[in-house]
Amino acid sequence: MATVDVYRITDQLDDPTLDAVAARLEARGKHPRFIAMMREYLEAMRIDSAATVLDLGCGTGVVSRAIAQRRGFAGRVTGIDRSPYLIAAARRFAVGEGVPKAIEFRTGDSQSLGLPDAAFDAVVAHTLISHVEDPAAVMREMARIVKPGGRVGIFDGDYASLTYGTADRTQGKATDEMIINALVTNPRVMREMPQLLKEAGLALETSFAYVVADIARADFFAPGLQSLLRVLPKSGAMTESEARDWVNTLSRQSDEGTYFGASNFYSYVARRA
Repeated sequence: MATVDVYRITDQLDDPTLDAVAARLEARGKHPRFIAMMREYLEAMRIDSAATVLDLGCGTGVVSRAIAQRRGFAGRVTGIDRSPYLIAAARRFAVGEGVPKAIEFRTGDSQSLGLPDAAFDAVVAHTLISHVEDPAAVMREMARIVKPGGRVGIFDGDYASLTYGTADRTQGKATDEMIINALVTNPRVMREMPQLLKEAGLALETSFAYVVADIARADFFAPGLQSLLRVLPKSGAMTESEARDWVNTLSRQSDEGTYFGASNFYSYVARRA
């Protein structure tokens, strides 16, 4: 069965699927582990000193709001996403959290932004790069629009490592690969990032590596389970009944204390000369 990364075509999805995507993005963005990983690379970027920040593939604006709410940040954030639906949601969430004046949200293509050269002090791509058709094109755009001396921050999952515990090892491996294909376009791209940064003319300053694993009970990955009920059928990875059975199995494992789910994550901070 052919599959498509649903997060790559958010400008083409129906509203119920986008509702599920938005709910997952917001729930994940509130998890303490996710917040800690985000905070670590933002601080390494010295984000508070940036007057202008671009948040590429901003989704519902989780990172844009996090930057705008930092006590030491007095600049302005521009969030860009290809989905008008998610941009509208991002604006609502910004109003709800009291930061609409510090953020401008707009639709756009992260691979071809149409923005002036050297327009931003800092550029962030948070859980974007694994979903785009051409990661190198996004890297070139990031290098082009950040000012000399400015920094870029890239955070994403190494989704080739994404795995779930199952009783049937053979079927488990096949299911892992099916899920990966449904969720991401470039599951190994974070392993290629040192080379991509170099080719884009960006100098790597630091990186962070994480293993996120839920053992016995679903926690970090719990919000994603419900979204998969809609995302997996929409991607073509499973039928609705197959997705329901699979999610119910994982939920039952979590209730019984036999759940396992894990993935690696990486962040990179680089500087334009």
